[in-house]
Amino acid sequence: MKTDIDIHNHSHFSFDLWLTLIKSHPEFKAKRVELFSSFFEVNKPVAEVAKVVKYYDDLCNTINEVIGGNIDTFEIYLLILSSLHVDVKQLSKENLNEFYQKSEDLFLEYKPVVIFENIHDFFDKIKNQGKTINILSNTGFIKGKTMRKFLISENLDQYIDFHIYSDEMNCSKPNPQIFQEVKNLVKNQELDLHQILHIGDNPIADYKGAKDFGFNAHLLKH
Repeated sequence: MKTDIDIHNHSHFSFDLWLTLIKSHPEFKAKRVELFSSFFEVNKPVAEVAKVVKYYDDLCNTINEVIGGNIDTFEIYLLILSSLHVDVKQLSKENLNEFYQKSEDLFLEYKPVVIFENIHDFFDKIKNQGKTINILSNTGFIKGKTMRKFLISENLDQYIDFHIYSDEMNCSKPNPQIFQEVKNLVKNQELDLHQILHIGDNPIADYKGAKDFGFNAHLLKH
């Protein structure tokens, strides 16, 4: 991937995560479906479970983008389980927490692949110019707290001034509220909005969302 991001005319850089900096480990989603099926004793073929998981993952992601809210990870689990005819009334929040913990362990074992070329060098270059960086990511199955653990494990956390995740804000890109939070947390409060550059792969959530708020935006095409 060619990095043609203009770092000279901007002072703060906001990065999306999924399909911007990272993508799923090739084996992770299949492993998670297996774990989901066995943990919740789903009596359906794994291929069918995988299809339902993908359907609700995509749907909830779209709902978050359209409405600007955030559907909780546990709500997504319950929608999937109900669709697979599991009696969700028998479940407790403890069950869901326990499953989340197991899926987090799996995620950190089958870690995402960094797709952004020479990311450490690129972040170094930004920081060496005295500029700042944040992560701004919509979340679904993987909560912000887990993404932080991953970024620490990749030695990327050292470059990041602050993180914003939709599950922690209870709103999702392109909601202007989440871009306002970037503005609120930027160290240099004197910065004009156009000196803040948001980088992402989604034309609506990242590019249009940032532009409509008043930031500059860079749409990544892998």
